[in-house]
Amino acid sequence: MPRAKARHILVSSEADCLDLIEQIKNGADFAALAQQHSQCPSGRQGGDLGEFGLGEMVREFDQVVFNEAVGEPHGPVKTQFGYHIVEITERG
Repeated sequence: MPRAKARHILVSSEADCLDLIEQIKNGADFAALAQQHSQCPSGRQGGDLGEFGLGEMVREFDQVVFNEAVGEPHGPVKTQFGYHIVEITERG
């Protein structure tokens, strides 16, 4: 089964998500932004979600984590929880 490690920032609006993606692309620290802005408890750990397998997260999240480029911010990824910026840190 495919496995990956990722981190994310969860916010309530697409506009906030796009703003944070721009900040990351311009050099802002992903972990620091997660601590400041994420509405997920993982924000306290810089958005780190640890390692997980295909099917352990919501479908929209899995589609990004198991198909997109590693090490880049992806989003907005809309789920029932809100809007995510997702960065895959490792995939194997």
